Amino acid sequence: MDPEQINEFVVGYLKKKGFNSAAKDLESYHHHNNNGSSFTSTDYHNDPDLTKLIRSFSQQEDDPTRYREGYSNLRSWAYNSLDLYKHELLRVMYPVFIHCYMDLVGKGHTQEARGFFNSFRKDHEMVHLRDLQKLEGVLAPSHLEEMEFARSLRKSKVNIKISKYSYDLLIQYLQRTKSTLMLGIINEHINFQVYSGQPTSSSDDIEAVTIFGSFQDTANHINQKEIQWGLLEDSLEDRLEKTGGLLSDSEKGQGESKDGDADDSKKRSTEIGKQGSSLKKLKKDKAGNATAKVARLETITVPPAPRVKPELALPVMSTDVEQSILEDLRNRVQLSSVAMPSVSFYTFVNTHNGLNCSSISHDGSLVAGGFSDSSIKVWDMAKTGQAGSGVLQGENDTNDQIMGPNGRRSYTLLLGHSGPVYSATFSPPGDFVLSSSADTTIRLWSTKLNANLVCYKGHNYPVWDVKFSPFGHYFASCSHDRTARIWSMDRIQPLRIMAGHLSDVDCVQWHPNCNFIATGSSDKTVRLWDVQTGECVRIFIGHRSMVLSLAMSPDGRYMASGDEDGTIMMWDLLSARCITPLMGHNSCVWSLSYSGEGSLLASGSADCTVKLWDVTSSTKSTKAEEKNGNTNRLRSLRTFPTKSTPVHALRFSRRNLLFAAGALSKPAS
Repeated sequence: MDPEQINEFVVGYLKKKGFNSAAKDLESYHHHNNNGSSFTSTDYHNDPDLTKLIRSFSQQEDDPTRYREGYSNLRSWAYNSLDLYKHELLRVMYPVFIHCYMDLVGKGHTQEARGFFNSFRKDHEMVHLRDLQKLEGVLAPSHLEEMEFARSLRKSKVNIKISKYSYDLLIQYLQRTKSTLMLGIINEHINFQVYSGQPTSSSDDIEAVTIFGSFQDTANHINQKEIQWGLLEDSLEDRLEKTGGLLSDSEKGQGESKDGDADDSKKRSTEIGKQGSSLKKLKKDKAGNATAKVARLETITVPPAPRVKPELALPVMSTDVEQSILEDLRNRVQLSSVAMPSVSFYTFVNTHNGLNCSSISHDGSLVAGGFSDSSIKVWDMAKTGQAGSGVLQGENDTNDQIMGPNGRRSYTLLLGHSGPVYSATFSPPGDFVLSSSADTTIRLWSTKLNANLVCYKGHNYPVWDVKFSPFGHYFASCSHDRTARIWSMDRIQPLRIMAGHLSDVDCVQWHPNCNFIATGSSDKTVRLWDVQTGECVRIFIGHRSMVLSLAMSPDGRYMASGDEDGTIMMWDLLSARCITPLMGHNSCVWSLSYSGEGSLLASGSADCTVKLWDVTSSTKSTKAEEKNGNTNRLRSLRTFPTKSTPVHALRFSRRNLLFAAGALSKPAS
């Protein structure tokens, strides 16, 4: 190569890699030294090693086989490393894989890109299947800009925690093998957080691999907004305190007997009867355990939540409903790590895999199921108990097994949807049911009239979840169309549309003060929205898979979210930081619920278990140990396994009895 060719290539290479200042200086240097006298040939043009290196760059710059060869060699080296360091080195492989693929697509090597993608995708399918399915659609350079998912990946960096020794091993390998292409991709798209000490195991650190960059900057900016997380002024809890607060155990016993004599309602008597027996059992346990009193004192010493004004015009609660709720609150059992709740589990049988969702009313007297045949079935537990049946039959035909002793169905059948029903929710008093479906609609049903009252249309795609607000009247929905919407029962059009998620919005949950809703998405984030303005006020980043369930603590300060991998993360709404990951489930977490005083969190999973977590000690120990960086501890208090029933729904009643529901699935033979 003659000197002019070398000069031109070096300048062009510097510009291509973004070193514009160096390229400009080099051009200026050549301009002032055209005779070449100052630019000595011995130092530059006649260096055989440098000429060989530059020639290799010139020949290989557009060679697509370099990506396959470089990635394959790096992959083999990582998999053959010592087990102590292998899991940390393998964290690098996925970001390198996706950027190799996108680089090939961006340079127009479509066939080579597809071959590369199909050759190595199996390495990453277990953890990143949904992301890979999205990347499959990137087939042309224009797609890298048109597809929001690909564009965000190109503009963001991956944050990877790695021990110093693992980091040194990686750099030494790249330098020894002269893997300049892989080194360039790692330098451009990965930011290493190097720490001293022994490598951590892959499951110990939930933040081992995170994405930051333009999206993280946006999230940080949004998370600076001020939010009011407290409870509403003049809430029922405030009124309860003014009228004497919680009753003692002896007073609860007297109150239960009086209520049992005075209450003529079948539903109320069913609730009191069920919870009364559980209360007596719990009282005996607590009487024999002196530490329970200490636990109750700890819950009392928690500072009260601040009071805020409502942003929505809340409905007026009827006197009967208000008195019923106050009575339940007065008789609430104080739970803690040493005073566990009783659990009532409703099992659906003979559903033939047709049950998509289930919901339990606030007092546990009604249970609803949404089915793939577009039907909704509602069971009244008082009638079911009288019929002598302990399970909920769910066949799609009129088999005699689902008939009561008088020849009638043991459930109420609600028909109206034209597609599978994906969600159902009861209003706080239990007089209405909302359902959402693949037919893109939401329907309001009356449990008293057993009829459809309203059909709400607004979403353009299947509606995955719908939730009544804590005060009724308003409800929130979320859909495959990537939006969440706020509705009121008296209007057929949505009041607010929340848009911002990059993929399906899979679950929605109201804040206790009704001023915010939270949404969980397949884009692995949770967002908090202001219902008055429709703006996103918090973005929670940390999940590694789609978010399927949400729950708000009763004081409104904390939020729990469960994902497809079985990880539960507890968040502080003010800081948008993960307080602690709760790891114990090995499959999808479909439902979460806080106990009435907020000391326990219940989780229901597809792994056929219900778990109870100690929220109080989690938050306290985390604050004490944040300085040491130790926030990853298992705090599962107790696990309730089912025989073979994935847990679809969970709910703590106002008296702190835990209800759960799921469909019996026959294990594979």
